[in-house]
Amino acid sequence: MLSKNRVRFINSLRRKKIRKSERLFLAEGKKLVLDLLSSDIQADMIYGLSGFECPEPYNMQQISERELRSISSLTAPNEVLAIFKIPETKPALKKGLAVALDDVNDPGNLGTIIRLCDWFDIPQILCSQNTVDCYNPKVVQSSMGSLARVQINYLDLAQHLKNEKRTIYGTFMEGESLYKTSFEEDGILVMGNEANGISDNIRSMVNKELSIPQFGSQQKTESLNVAMATAIFLSEMRR
Repeated sequence: MLSKNRVRFINSLRRKKIRKSERLFLAEGKKLVLDLLSSDIQADMIYGLSGFECPEPYNMQQISERELRSISSLTAPNEVLAIFKIPETKPALKKGLAVALDDVNDPGNLGTIIRLCDWFDIPQILCSQNTVDCYNPKVVQSSMGSLARVQINYLDLAQHLKNEKRTIYGTFMEGESLYKTSFEEDGILVMGNEANGISDNIRSMVNKELSIPQFGSQQKTESLNVAMATAIFLSEMRR
């Protein structure tokens, strides 16, 4: 049986302040939990229904469907919820391709960008301090296990970029077409805030301002979702 205090503690991990102090985060659903259990991220506790086959050597506390609903944030809870330990932050990488996020606020966008980086083999995401927490439950769910395979660093983005030797590409509505750009093997792609784009402070450090050209005669669409734009840029960079 899950005690009321335990239920309260598990649900409190949806708050950034508690995740930070406890160094723990939540993951839900069979596929996601199994993906994380097969990674280097350490499990703290696993709560599952009787039908969930927990892999060795992990121990699982069996709970009822009612108890799973009491700790789940999903509309249809899926067999298991697990608590994982937040890994220690590794030093920022200095070579290769990276994505930098300037105050991206939407958890779904960050989770999708993490998946995209995993897909396109971008080993690192550099996040401004105001970018949404990558251990937010909605980010964890939408990243679908890619969180374990992409290094994420939260830092003073402006200060970091100031000391970067790699080419810094910035994404803007105006700028050179990415289809006419030759990308370097070592580079940083900066994606901006959903509403305001890249801040002026960060823009001053960009070496190349790039855009996705808009086709068609009407051209009434104002902009692309930041995650969608990231997919287009990463695809072209890898091509």
